[in-house]
Amino acid sequence: MSAQAPSPQMSNPNNAKLAHGQRDHHRGLRLVALLEATKGVLALLAAFGFAEILIRHVDLEDAAENLLEVVHIDPERRIGHAVIEFAGRMMDADVATVLAIAFVYSSLRFIESYGLWRQRVWAEWLAIISGAIYLPFELYNLIRWPTAAHWIILLVNIGVVAYIAWVRWDEITGRRSRERTSKRFAENGD
Repeated sequence: MSAQAPSPQMSNPNNAKLAHGQRDHHRGLRLVALLEATKGVLALLAAFGFAEILIRHVDLEDAAENLLEVVHIDPERRIGHAVIEFAGRMMDADVATVLAIAFVYSSLRFIESYGLWRQRVWAEWLAIISGAIYLPFELYNLIRWPTAAHWIILLVNIGVVAYIAWVRWDEITGRRSRERTSKRFAENGD
């Protein structure tokens, strides 16, 4: 008698927990968790890099002018003037405030990432709410400055919010369906 190879569904330990008709959102949630963790790391790196620049007393206006010269943008043009003005405002930033905001933001991203990795319902709701909060601002930025980067950021955020909302919907409707089936089984004995 020859042994049969296990089916792909049986070889995956996550599928053993699934009821009939229930979907496995394990991979999708982990992908979103990695995205959120990456955002947290990038926020910390940017904040510490910015703090290092401020601590070393780098003149950001001079750095902005040098950057504009390298990319061949006239500092007297509107975009050049805006870059230099923004760099000047950054010189007035408080290092402690920048680091505190980055720490809070990245902590939220790491907590959300942990919860999504472990498939926690609270993390799914947190992802929906925190992602949806940014949508109006991202849409505003896209309308005001329509660039490829703004399009990508908006579409990725819409995709994440829509996917997590679909996961919640799928789990809620799946649970209700299983409850109806078990209730019908208990009543009829079928």
